[in-house]
Amino acid sequence: MKKCTLIVCTMVLSSSLVFAADTVAPQPPAPAAKAPQQPISFFVTSEGAGNGANLGGLEGADAHCQKLATAVGAGNKTWHAYLSTQATNGQPAVNARDRIGSGPWYNARGAQVAKDVADLHGDSIDAARLGNNLSRTTALTEKNESVKGAGDTPNQHDILTGSLPDGRAFSDAADHTCKNYTSSAADGSAQVGHFDRTGGGNISWNSAHPSRGCGQENLVKTGGAGLLYCFATN
Repeated sequence: MKKCTLIVCTMVLSSSLVFAADTVAPQPPAPAAKAPQQPISFFVTSEGAGNGANLGGLEGADAHCQKLATAVGAGNKTWHAYLSTQATNGQPAVNARDRIGSGPWYNARGAQVAKDVADLHGDSIDAARLGNNLSRTTALTEKNESVKGAGDTPNQHDILTGSLPDGRAFSDAADHTCKNYTSSAADGSAQVGHFDRTGGGNISWNSAHPSRGCGQENLVKTGGAGLLYCFATN
Protein backbone atom coordinates (compact mmCIF):
# COMPACT_ATOMS: atom_id res chain seq x y z
CA MET A 1 0.00 0.00 0.00
CA LYS A 2 1.29 3.37 -0.95
CA LYS A 3 1.63 5.93 1.75
CA CYS A 4 -0.07 9.23 1.08
CA THR A 5 1.87 12.37 1.19
CA LEU A 6 1.11 14.93 3.89
CA ILE A 7 -0.64 17.22 1.42
CA VAL A 8 -2.79 14.47 -0.12
CA CYS A 9 -3.77 13.06 3.27
CA THR A 10 -4.72 16.50 4.50
CA MET A 11 -6.92 17.08 1.45
CA VAL A 12 -8.64 13.71 1.86
CA LEU A 13 -9.26 14.31 5.55
CA SER A 14 -10.63 17.80 4.90
CA SER A 15 -12.97 16.47 2.22
CA SER A 16 -14.23 13.79 4.57
CA LEU A 17 -14.95 16.32 7.28
CA VAL A 18 -16.83 18.59 4.88
CA PHE A 19 -18.88 15.66 3.61
CA ALA A 20 -19.67 14.56 7.14
CA ALA A 21 -20.74 18.07 8.08
CA ASP A 22 -22.98 18.29 5.01
CA THR A 23 -24.76 15.04 5.91
CA VAL A 24 -25.64 15.99 9.51
CA ALA A 25 -29.44 16.37 9.81
CA PRO A 26 -30.57 19.89 10.77
CA GLN A 27 -31.81 20.14 14.36
CA PRO A 28 -35.35 21.42 15.00
CA PRO A 29 -35.61 24.73 16.83
CA ALA A 30 -35.97 24.53 20.58
CA PRO A 31 -39.60 24.83 21.72
CA ALA A 32 -40.58 28.21 23.08
CA ALA A 33 -40.68 28.35 26.85
CA LYS A 34 -44.22 28.37 28.25
CA ALA A 35 -45.23 31.26 30.44
CA PRO A 36 -45.62 30.18 34.04
CA GLN A 37 -49.20 29.58 35.17
CA GLN A 38 -50.70 32.46 37.08
CA PRO A 39 -51.36 31.62 40.74
CA ILE A 40 -54.95 31.32 41.94
CA SER A 41 -56.60 34.61 42.90
CA PHE A 42 -60.30 33.73 42.52
CA PHE A 43 -62.47 30.80 43.53
CA VAL A 44 -65.94 29.68 44.51
CA THR A 45 -65.89 28.21 48.00
CA SER A 46 -66.04 24.42 48.00
CA GLU A 47 -68.32 24.61 51.02
CA GLY A 48 -70.43 27.15 52.85
CA ALA A 49 -69.87 28.33 56.38
CA GLY A 50 -72.50 25.81 57.49
CA ASN A 51 -75.00 28.17 59.11
CA GLY A 52 -76.96 29.43 56.15
CA ALA A 53 -76.39 33.11 55.40
CA ASN A 54 -75.07 33.73 58.92
CA LEU A 55 -71.41 34.09 58.02
CA GLY A 56 -70.40 36.14 61.02
CA GLY A 57 -70.64 39.31 58.96
CA LEU A 58 -68.00 40.38 56.47
CA GLU A 59 -65.23 39.49 58.90
CA GLY A 60 -66.44 35.91 59.20
CA ALA A 61 -66.96 35.59 55.44
CA ASP A 62 -63.44 36.84 54.74
CA ALA A 63 -62.05 34.41 57.32
CA HIS A 64 -63.86 31.55 55.56
CA CYS A 65 -62.24 32.51 52.23
CA GLN A 66 -58.84 32.83 53.90
CA LYS A 67 -59.15 29.43 55.59
CA LEU A 68 -60.03 27.61 52.37
CA ALA A 69 -57.27 29.39 50.45
CA THR A 70 -54.72 28.52 53.13
CA ALA A 71 -55.71 24.86 52.94
CA VAL A 72 -54.58 24.74 49.29
CA GLY A 73 -51.37 26.72 49.77
CA ALA A 74 -52.68 30.16 48.77
CA GLY A 75 -52.80 31.67 52.22
CA ASN A 76 -49.99 34.11 51.42
CA LYS A 77 -52.60 36.34 49.75
CA THR A 78 -55.31 38.39 51.47
CA TRP A 79 -58.73 36.99 50.54
CA HIS A 80 -62.09 38.77 50.71
CA ALA A 81 -65.57 37.47 50.07
CA TYR A 82 -67.49 39.19 47.28
CA LEU A 83 -70.28 40.61 49.46
CA SER A 84 -72.04 43.95 49.81
CA THR A 85 -73.62 45.12 53.06
CA GLN A 86 -76.43 47.60 53.62
CA ALA A 87 -76.34 50.74 55.74
CA THR A 88 -77.60 50.00 59.24
CA ASN A 89 -77.24 51.31 62.78
CA GLY A 90 -75.22 54.26 61.59
CA GLN A 91 -72.81 52.07 59.64
CA PRO A 92 -72.43 52.93 55.93
CA ALA A 93 -73.07 50.43 53.19
CA VAL A 94 -70.13 48.47 51.74
CA ASN A 95 -69.89 47.63 48.05
CA ALA A 96 -68.58 44.21 47.06
CA ARG A 97 -66.69 45.70 44.13
CA ASP A 98 -64.72 47.98 46.47
CA ARG A 99 -63.30 45.21 48.64
CA ILE A 100 -61.78 42.72 46.20
CA GLY A 101 -58.67 44.53 45.00
CA SER A 102 -57.92 45.66 41.46
CA GLY A 103 -57.29 42.37 39.61
CA PRO A 104 -56.53 40.63 37.39
CA TRP A 105 -57.98 37.43 38.86
CA TYR A 106 -57.21 33.85 37.85
CA ASN A 107 -58.84 30.56 38.78
CA ALA A 108 -57.11 27.40 40.04
CA ARG A 109 -56.16 26.43 36.45
CA GLY A 110 -54.60 29.78 35.63
CA ALA A 111 -57.48 31.00 33.44
CA GLN A 112 -58.23 34.70 33.73
CA VAL A 113 -61.72 35.43 35.06
CA ALA A 114 -61.50 39.22 34.77
CA LYS A 115 -58.68 41.71 34.23
CA ASP A 116 -59.99 44.41 36.57
CA VAL A 117 -63.08 45.65 38.42
CA ALA A 118 -64.53 47.38 35.35
CA ASP A 119 -64.11 44.23 33.27
CA LEU A 120 -65.71 42.11 35.98
CA HIS A 121 -68.82 44.31 36.12
CA GLY A 122 -69.06 45.54 32.54
CA ASP A 123 -68.68 49.19 33.49
CA SER A 124 -67.93 50.43 29.99
CA ILE A 125 -69.92 49.74 26.83
CA ASP A 126 -67.13 47.56 25.46
CA ALA A 127 -66.72 45.67 28.72
CA ALA A 128 -70.46 45.08 28.95
CA ARG A 129 -70.59 43.90 25.34
CA LEU A 130 -67.70 41.47 25.72
CA GLY A 131 -68.55 40.31 29.24
CA ASN A 132 -66.15 38.88 31.79
CA ASN A 133 -64.88 35.31 31.67
CA LEU A 134 -66.73 34.08 34.75
CA SER A 135 -68.76 31.05 33.70
CA ARG A 136 -69.51 27.44 34.56
CA THR A 137 -66.17 26.32 33.16
CA THR A 138 -64.06 28.96 34.93
CA ALA A 139 -65.84 29.37 38.29
CA LEU A 140 -63.87 26.62 40.01
CA THR A 141 -63.38 25.96 43.70
CA GLU A 142 -60.11 26.48 45.53
CA LYS A 143 -59.56 22.73 45.06
CA ASN A 144 -59.67 23.11 41.25
CA GLU A 145 -63.03 21.36 41.15
CA SER A 146 -66.26 22.22 39.34
CA VAL A 147 -69.29 23.42 41.27
CA LYS A 148 -72.68 21.75 40.84
CA GLY A 149 -74.89 23.93 38.69
CA ALA A 150 -78.20 23.79 36.87
CA GLY A 151 -78.89 20.21 35.76
CA ASP A 152 -76.72 18.68 38.51
CA THR A 153 -77.97 17.06 41.69
CA PRO A 154 -78.10 19.01 43.86
CA ASN A 155 -78.09 22.32 42.03
CA GLN A 156 -75.85 24.71 44.00
CA HIS A 157 -75.47 27.56 41.56
CA ASP A 158 -76.75 30.28 43.93
CA ILE A 159 -73.78 32.29 45.26
CA LEU A 160 -74.37 34.79 48.08
CA THR A 161 -73.48 38.36 47.08
CA GLY A 162 -76.03 40.82 48.49
CA SER A 163 -75.22 42.98 45.49
CA LEU A 164 -76.70 44.81 42.54
CA PRO A 165 -75.37 43.86 39.08
CA ASP A 166 -72.81 46.68 39.25
CA GLY A 167 -71.36 45.22 42.45
CA ARG A 168 -72.80 47.87 44.74
CA ALA A 169 -75.04 47.58 47.77
CA PHE A 170 -78.82 47.95 47.74
CA SER A 171 -80.02 51.28 49.11
CA ASP A 172 -83.72 50.56 49.76
CA ALA A 173 -85.26 49.53 53.07
CA ALA A 174 -85.65 45.81 52.22
CA ASP A 175 -83.18 43.28 53.57
CA HIS A 176 -80.97 41.94 50.76
CA THR A 177 -78.16 40.60 52.95
CA CYS A 178 -79.78 38.48 55.71
CA LYS A 179 -79.04 41.25 58.19
CA ASN A 180 -75.55 41.76 56.77
CA TYR A 181 -74.80 38.04 56.97
CA THR A 182 -75.65 37.59 60.63
CA SER A 183 -79.00 35.78 60.26
CA SER A 184 -79.86 32.16 59.59
CA ALA A 185 -83.58 32.61 60.22
CA ALA A 186 -86.17 31.04 57.96
CA ASP A 187 -87.38 34.50 56.99
CA GLY A 188 -85.32 37.28 55.48
CA SER A 189 -83.43 37.20 52.22
CA ALA A 190 -80.07 37.65 50.55
CA GLN A 191 -79.39 38.46 46.91
CA VAL A 192 -77.57 35.69 45.05
CA GLY A 193 -75.90 35.30 41.67
CA HIS A 194 -75.68 32.28 39.34
CA PHE A 195 -72.09 31.24 38.71
CA ASP A 196 -73.23 29.15 35.73
CA ARG A 197 -75.32 32.00 34.29
CA THR A 198 -78.25 29.63 33.93
CA GLY A 199 -81.81 29.53 35.25
CA GLY A 200 -84.61 32.02 35.74
CA GLY A 201 -85.20 35.24 33.92
CA ASN A 202 -82.01 36.82 35.24
CA ILE A 203 -78.81 34.83 34.78
CA SER A 204 -76.47 37.40 36.28
CA TRP A 205 -73.36 35.97 37.90
CA ASN A 206 -73.75 38.32 40.89
CA SER A 207 -77.39 39.45 41.10
CA ALA A 208 -79.88 36.89 39.84
CA HIS A 209 -82.60 36.80 42.54
CA PRO A 210 -83.23 36.88 46.31
CA SER A 211 -83.05 33.75 48.41
CA ARG A 212 -86.17 32.42 50.11
CA GLY A 213 -84.95 32.75 53.65
CA CYS A 214 -81.58 32.84 55.38
CA GLY A 215 -81.35 29.37 56.93
CA GLN A 216 -79.26 26.59 55.41
CA GLU A 217 -82.36 24.66 54.35
CA ASN A 218 -83.79 27.80 52.75
CA LEU A 219 -80.64 28.33 50.71
CA VAL A 220 -80.63 24.70 49.60
CA LYS A 221 -84.26 24.88 48.48
CA THR A 222 -83.52 28.01 46.46
CA GLY A 223 -80.71 26.25 44.62
CA GLY A 224 -77.65 26.98 46.69
CA ALA A 225 -75.50 25.91 49.62
CA GLY A 226 -74.33 29.19 51.09
CA LEU A 227 -71.31 29.35 48.76
CA LEU A 228 -69.27 32.51 48.19
CA TYR A 229 -67.04 34.11 45.59
CA CYS A 230 -63.55 34.75 47.02
CA PHE A 231 -61.09 37.21 45.48
CA ALA A 232 -57.45 37.87 46.35
CA THR A 233 -57.02 41.55 47.08
CA ASN A 234 -53.26 41.56 46.41
